[in-house]
Amino acid sequence: MSRGFSVLLCLDVGNTHILGGVSRGGKIVARFRYATPLVGTSDQLGIFLLSILQANQIDPKVISAVAVSSVVPGCDYTLNHTIEHYFNADYFVLRADQQKTLNIQYSNVNEVGADRIANAIGAVHGYPHQNIIIADMGTATTLCAINKQHDYLGGAILPGLKLGMESLKTSTAKLMEVNIESPPSLIGRTTRESIQSGLFYGQLGSLLQLVSGFKQEAFADEQVMVIGTGGFSQLYKDKSLFDVILPDLVLQGLHHAYETAVR
Repeated sequence: MSRGFSVLLCLDVGNTHILGGVSRGGKIVARFRYATPLVGTSDQLGIFLLSILQANQIDPKVISAVAVSSVVPGCDYTLNHTIEHYFNADYFVLRADQQKTLNIQYSNVNEVGADRIANAIGAVHGYPHQNIIIADMGTATTLCAINKQHDYLGGAILPGLKLGMESLKTSTAKLMEVNIESPPSLIGRTTRESIQSGLFYGQLGSLLQLVSGFKQEAFADEQVMVIGTGGFSQLYKDKSLFDVILPDLVLQGLHHAYETAVR
């Protein structure tokens, strides 16, 4: 890869995984995940990042900047030192009060998670003249509402599918861990199927209600683009919940946030 294009290493640090990607000229050309609890030292993380880039045939020397959104403050020090020691690149950390794309309506803008801001920026760049609702289905499920004037109106947060499953497992004596997947039927005929049904359709019902309420409260039933993203969003691709599923939304948002910041 040459330096003819801006090449960014984008890292979204979540509670369960770091979602990483390389953006070249605005296109995501490589993706990877790394377990957040395994971050360890700056050397461990640095060696992993160099290895994953080389495995994707990307020379680490072409990385012009590293763009980060993080909701795990305990990783910030390690990330900073990793980039400082292993990359000759700009280091950009997305912060709600410093971004230039959204007019955030929160009372305290810094309460909005950087991942939600990155998602919103990515969505606004993809659909600049539309009202938008984003559902990000990860460790937590978050919803964000952004109007066509790029006002970030707020949203909702609820436990994600994995958190729901872990809560049942740890808080009850006889319920077990299950695979998080679409169940064979709404009515479970085993305990395992019943847990899967409750998780899957409970999340679906919550999202349908929230999306419907957002449309009425924020947009007076105007046309709204509903975007799904996050690891579990693909489970609902056939449930008439999302207009589009964008797995790379947070990475695209990080790219646009960085490019806007350095103009």
